[in-house]
Amino acid sequence: MSLPHRPRTPEITVAEADERARYGDAVLLDVRETSEFTAGHAPDAVFLPLSALAAGAELPAEAQGRPVLAICRSGNRSRQVTEALNARGIDTVNVAGGMQAWEQAGLPVRTEDGGPGQVL
Repeated sequence: MSLPHRPRTPEITVAEADERARYGDAVLLDVRETSEFTAGHAPDAVFLPLSALAAGAELPAEAQGRPVLAICRSGNRSRQVTEALNARGIDTVNVAGGMQAWEQAGLPVRTEDGGPGQVL
């Protein structure tokens, strides 16, 4: 007996996500919780936690009608969001490795006031 084939979740690297977000080709959607986002996030990220999405929240205005790049701490929550949004017809890809990979790649992590942030 074989298991049903499950399509692979579309993913991109943090470098590709950074480039696409900076040039406005897509919206970087940070789906971590408030304390994580506040501690540090990508400068171009739009915030909507997975918990809010799961409760039925709509995408922020900045993400409406645009491709979405979902990011979390390690890539697990954003994978769930990617699958859920794609099922709703929203063009979404998962950022592989999440904010941990983002930080390890030397990409900027900022707080709301623009100061240096940290990934929790």
